[in-house]
Amino acid sequence: MKETAIRSIIENDLYKFSMSYYYQRTTPEGIGTFHFKDRNNLVFTQEYVDALKQELKNLESLALTEDEFSWCLTNISYIPRCYFEWLRGFRYDSSLINVYLDEDRHLQIEVTDNIYKVTLYEVPILATVSEVYNRMYGTGGVDWDYIDAQLAKKTAISNESGLKFANFGMRRRYSREVEDHVTEYLTRNAKYFIGSSTVYFAMKYQSIRKDLKPIGTMAHELMMATAAFMGPKEANYYVMQKWNEIYGGAMGTMLPDCFTLDVFLRNFSMDMAKLYDGVRHDSGDPYKFGDKIIAKYESYHIDPATKSIVFSDGLDFDAALAIQKYFEGRIKVSFGIGTNLTNDVGTESSLNIVMKLHSFQVNPRQPIYKCVKLSDSPGKELGDPEEVRNYKSILGV
Repeated sequence: MKETAIRSIIENDLYKFSMSYYYQRTTPEGIGTFHFKDRNNLVFTQEYVDALKQELKNLESLALTEDEFSWCLTNISYIPRCYFEWLRGFRYDSSLINVYLDEDRHLQIEVTDNIYKVTLYEVPILATVSEVYNRMYGTGGVDWDYIDAQLAKKTAISNESGLKFANFGMRRRYSREVEDHVTEYLTRNAKYFIGSSTVYFAMKYQSIRKDLKPIGTMAHELMMATAAFMGPKEANYYVMQKWNEIYGGAMGTMLPDCFTLDVFLRNFSMDMAKLYDGVRHDSGDPYKFGDKIIAKYESYHIDPATKSIVFSDGLDFDAALAIQKYFEGRIKVSFGIGTNLTNDVGTESSLNIVMKLHSFQVNPRQPIYKCVKLSDSPGKELGDPEEVRNYKSILGV
């Protein structure tokens, strides 16, 4: 296959496949629309748009191989065989991806389809946007000596402190080549590197380290879609119930900040606190977040040391080490580190891009509802401003 930005249908975050199957089980007729957002409001050219469209067209050639199918059945066994049999027949359709420049030449992308299919588009689109941008506008290319020197420092921090971490970096990687190189380096040198959210690279490098795993559970879109049609007050609890019903505890890390942590804690009942292994931190002050989670467990007389927090909000290794030291002996911690691994190339700064669920329709006979994400970090909330205000009013945020 030629050198393209995405070269495997399982070159995607694990949680995209877990959520895809969740949607098949819960809202098989659901229709979702994802919108791209460039938080830096960069100006793009039509030449860039044309190159991006061609790369996205290349997605159509991807199909699940027999080796990938067999590997997924063994290593992602909590998603049943029927899903991967469906994935064998799935193909991306670039005609669904609407890419254009607005009047200010800001990049706009949207894609709509049944939600169990459209969820698979987000991460490959983001990775492709970044790679094409760096090909066309990068000034210095990749400094491989710099990358290896930085990886040596990061690996030393992890090895010396027992800091467990995974690569969460596909969506904002500098390029596929960089993520591949970084993953191989960590696999060979970082004792506490536990895996990659990018399923393809977990598979590729498991041949070197048998304990390497695909890592991930869920994203904000589950709560966003649920709240769109049933309201935000009980959306977290509904998702926790349904997720456990489908996965039976096999994917036991909950994402609590979609409508702020304080709202989630109202829904985090004793049965759910006991049922789930832990939570993932993705916005707001990590120390306050952890303290509140620990306090909630203690209020139920649950020993926090039996639970875990995965920290994943814009981390580097120094920040991760500080967090680990703060919570040592209180609760188990691990880290999902993304951009600092896959876009620390010594010459360029990374794009600040996201692609989130914009609207959701339970089935074609129901209204289309706008989706909202509030977050615990200023500037990370997403959605129609009026809907954001409505959610804040309903939730008392």
